[in-house]
Amino acid sequence: MSQPPASHRPGALRNGTAHAVVVLRHLLAVVAVTLAVFPAAASPREFYVAPGGSDGNPGTQAKPFATPETARDAIRRLKQTGPLPDGGVTVWFRGGTFVRTNAFELGAADSGTAAAPIVYRAVEGEAVRWLGGRVLRGFHPVGDRAVLGRLTEPARTHVVQVNLRALGITNFGTMKSRGFGRPTATAHCELFFAGQPMTLARWPNEGQFAQIAGFPEGAGQGDEQGGKIGALTGGFFYSGDRPRRWQSLDDVWVHGYWAWDWANSYERVASIDLDRRLIKTAPPYGQYGFRKGQRFYFLNVLEELDEPGEWFLDRQRGILYFWPPKPVGDGEAVLSVLDRPLIAMNDVAHVTFRGLALEATRAHGITIRGGASDRITACWIHNIGDYGVWIEGGHDHGVVGCDIANTGDGGVNLSGGDRQMLTPGGHFVENCHFQNQGRWSKCYVPAVLVSGVGQRVAHNLIHDHPHCAILYSGNDHRIEFNEIHHVALETGDVGAIYAGRDWTFRGNKIRFNYIHETGGVGMGSMGVYQDDCVSGAEIFGNIFYKVQRAAFLGGGRDHRVENNIFVDCDPAIQLDGRGLDTSPVWHNMVYDFMKRQLAAVPAALYRARYPEIAALDRYYATTNGVPPENNLAARNICVGKWAETVWHAKPEWLTLRDNLVGVDPKFVAPEKQDFRLQPDSPAWKLGFQPIPVEQIGLQTDEFRRELATLEKQLSP
Repeated sequence: MSQPPASHRPGALRNGTAHAVVVLRHLLAVVAVTLAVFPAAASPREFYVAPGGSDGNPGTQAKPFATPETARDAIRRLKQTGPLPDGGVTVWFRGGTFVRTNAFELGAADSGTAAAPIVYRAVEGEAVRWLGGRVLRGFHPVGDRAVLGRLTEPARTHVVQVNLRALGITNFGTMKSRGFGRPTATAHCELFFAGQPMTLARWPNEGQFAQIAGFPEGAGQGDEQGGKIGALTGGFFYSGDRPRRWQSLDDVWVHGYWAWDWANSYERVASIDLDRRLIKTAPPYGQYGFRKGQRFYFLNVLEELDEPGEWFLDRQRGILYFWPPKPVGDGEAVLSVLDRPLIAMNDVAHVTFRGLALEATRAHGITIRGGASDRITACWIHNIGDYGVWIEGGHDHGVVGCDIANTGDGGVNLSGGDRQMLTPGGHFVENCHFQNQGRWSKCYVPAVLVSGVGQRVAHNLIHDHPHCAILYSGNDHRIEFNEIHHVALETGDVGAIYAGRDWTFRGNKIRFNYIHETGGVGMGSMGVYQDDCVSGAEIFGNIFYKVQRAAFLGGGRDHRVENNIFVDCDPAIQLDGRGLDTSPVWHNMVYDFMKRQLAAVPAALYRARYPEIAALDRYYATTNGVPPENNLAARNICVGKWAETVWHAKPEWLTLRDNLVGVDPKFVAPEKQDFRLQPDSPAWKLGFQPIPVEQIGLQTDEFRRELATLEKQLSP
């Protein structure tokens, strides 16, 4: 009788079954590991993160991760199995608040590619908030009689308090000297209420200043304007007896424009002589000493918590005192705690963050160093201690369609390219809305800070800034299609768009911007400020309305001011010859500092790219100064005061050609600030070219629509 097949024999069946079970178990284990990285409910191209998620979850839509770090690590594991899938990877964030206690860090290993980018973004229609602070709860009226006795009568019934240590908050940071000539510095905690920054208790109150009454005899020194400046170590006198009200002089600070309206700083008070009314500050001091009549105020004083919106922190006891501008239960109070960026990217390429609200860190909001082609899009970056976005090095990074508001320092820094090779960096900031930058540092912390070679700043709206809107240095930048208004609100001798003090900053194009209704104290402000002999700018197709010195050429050469519209400016164009001044200040600037700047770049390369530089040779063969030659103003329209030459400048150094001055240009509707030209305008016959006004300022696109929805959801 024939035997059954081996597989049908009883013993073989038992052995085969056992083997199959082993194989099946192995396969199930492999599948389990695979599903952890490639979840069944989502393709390998998507992961989900939610405030109520768990980092033990697989990161699917149904079972999301809790933190972006877990999603980042899942992408790292995905990359270990091979190339990223076509189209890249998206990490979706569900709506809610992610309280951040550390920076979200990405390195080179976390990069995408051009064909497979990595995107961290909010789920469409859901409000995602990354919060570097803590929401404060438990405010109650002040009951301590000693504290009440230090407050003014009106404040006693309005000020509330909260114990930060009871909430687990013990890192308050430290007050640091910051301002002109100081690096950006992560400093102390800040209080925000109902989405707005509150004011550290000060006197005089917000928008007001005291004045320096003088300085001790024998402590003064002369300045180039023939005035006197008190020595830094000698201190300054104040008027009145306000400080006699203060029971404690510990950790009192002063902020002021100590000698110039363009140089402010915060200084810790080392001593107050109440009888002499003399204040001495602690090192590192301001940079220029103290001038009589200059502006300052005191801050960080409990007794001066005397109006809505002010607050004070007793650091020893950990108690925060606050006069809320509306009932404290009607708004959210947030204290900034994180002292690092919310997002830190180093040598990262092809990564995008989209649709996030980032707020309440004491440091920069986002840092990008090195790398290439990263994007920050449709993000609301506000209530930040330093800059909103800091881009340094790398190439082709962009900030697009974002709103950046209430930053302690500037808005966006763009630094890249190689000035020794004139290689462009290619960074850009486009279609962004900037407001209320310079909340702490005030001067030279613009909405957009540009350096290096070949960056672009375009289609932005910038307003409500104490100093300049756009500050640039370097070469071949394009600053175009921006609307800028109500800047220079607290400072003087400042420009809406500013550059200065280098013959080699060439190839920069300032085109099709609308600059209007600027401020300025003391020496006033300018529209496009070419300061201290900087040269070679193209100022083309801009509209200036109610700007003091609209196009200001401060001793520079080879400028082209063409096809602009000037309305009610004072004047439209001004040229001076400061490079010819024989005083030590200006002579040293030309023959020391600027000569060294000229020698620091490759002569052959720069003369080939910018031939006009060669004309400087004859003036550096002597020490008789450098005149502001070869400047052209052509085909401009001016309603109001026109061009003038001052301070050593000769009229022939500013060539005026085919300009429409003192003639009705026939604007469409000037009373509505519509400065388009009617078809029969006499300017057309002079060769005036149309200005594309419809492209100036913010443009409606998918990013701005997405951002508007986010802000509507999160606004108080």
